[in-house]
Amino acid sequence: MGKITGFLEIDRQDRKYLPASDRVRNYKEFVIPLTDDAVRNQAARCMDCGIPYCHNGCPVNNQIPDWNDLVYRADWEEACRNLHSTNNFPEFTGRICPAPCEASCTLNLTDAPVTIKTIECTIVDRGWKEGWIVPQIPAQKTGKKVAIVGGGPAGLAAAQQLARRGHDVHLFEKNQKAGGLLRYGIPDFKMEKTLIDRRVEQMEAEGVTFHYGAHIGAGKDAKELTAEFDAVILTGGSEKPRDLPVEGRELSGVHFAMEFLPQQNRRVSDEPIGQVEPILAGGKHVVVIGGGDTGSDCIGTSFRQGAVSVTQLEIMPAPPEKENKLLTWPDWPLKMRTSSSQAEGATRDFAVMTRRIIGKDGHVTAIECIRVDEKMQPVEGSEFEIKADLVLLAMGFVHPVHEGMLKELGVELDPRGNIAADTATYKSSVDKVFTAGDMRRGQSLVVWAIREGRQAAREVDLFLMGETRLPR
Repeated sequence: MGKITGFLEIDRQDRKYLPASDRVRNYKEFVIPLTDDAVRNQAARCMDCGIPYCHNGCPVNNQIPDWNDLVYRADWEEACRNLHSTNNFPEFTGRICPAPCEASCTLNLTDAPVTIKTIECTIVDRGWKEGWIVPQIPAQKTGKKVAIVGGGPAGLAAAQQLARRGHDVHLFEKNQKAGGLLRYGIPDFKMEKTLIDRRVEQMEAEGVTFHYGAHIGAGKDAKELTAEFDAVILTGGSEKPRDLPVEGRELSGVHFAMEFLPQQNRRVSDEPIGQVEPILAGGKHVVVIGGGDTGSDCIGTSFRQGAVSVTQLEIMPAPPEKENKLLTWPDWPLKMRTSSSQAEGATRDFAVMTRRIIGKDGHVTAIECIRVDEKMQPVEGSEFEIKADLVLLAMGFVHPVHEGMLKELGVELDPRGNIAADTATYKSSVDKVFTAGDMRRGQSLVVWAIREGRQAAREVDLFLMGETRLPR
């Protein structure tokens, strides 16, 4: 795979970022691509490792050594075809996936994995530029109708697969545009939304019908879908946020991350924010509670809005700077990571619990915190306060929204509050109703949503036709 001695001769080289002082001035992507020749050199580093654990590290099971070899041999078009055989949207994952494949790379044992994510992104971007990515219109129709509820990555992947099979696919999205968290959660500086628009155009040409502003369970009765369609796939995501039940939670200036982030994404796209209170960080001391990706997105957005300071708090202890590879490899390691947004000037603090939110005249002014030990128990005498004009809660999501669609359909839930369905059939407890993505598995990565959407599409095709030619 690649050049047989490439990993010995060529050092790892990855994409770089524009300086923070430049990139915080706008909401555009700021990753500086490598040249095609540099990417070919990086692909040459893919060694003949015998067992490519990157296959297992990648949730969609990309054939990474194969397209690395094709890139090394300058067969970019075939690399593009190979990449799309397992991943419907590599331009999404090539930008926002944390790249568990690289953690699983054999060369990660020496902290120099192949730059798989960069190579993937370069392949697909070149594919669009060269015109290799075109609608795949089915030769004949099956006469079967499928409804998909939720236009995030799981729903989009399932819709595209089923449309290419020849089914009449209708995707219902409660927002005014498709994309789910790709569009309304992830900021444009990480992934510009023209990438989604381009895929939607391709899918429309393939036969997918998009219904926007269609809030199933709120505007349209959910049971109408099961009566009208031959199969229904629920891909509505995990949207019930984890709250912070402390004194002062009701104060003005305390918001969920997913009240804050979609507003800015809509502003960037010239889409109305709706009849809601504008949430802006300009001129404010911002505190983000939650140390994950959503918290990082809040940080980067706050800086671009002109925040005076941003502090990010995490209740878990600080992870180690470096993992013990003999214990963790090829699995995803727990170690200290700094996102591009955190590197723009955020203050990070670990092992911190919020005790109460302090306010004046009904608006937040500070938060009172206390440090916790390794058992997450408060450490006596460690209380402190942080000035705060805006508090953003980014502590994850607990399960899908139960009110409305799920209660109307009467689907069975698992102990975590997600729709109960296994990965063998993706069937819910209700006849003809399937589910995939975060609505089934809980809060997870975009790449897992794509995988589940593809696999659910295959099971729906098998259910409708008695056989299937769709890949998992």
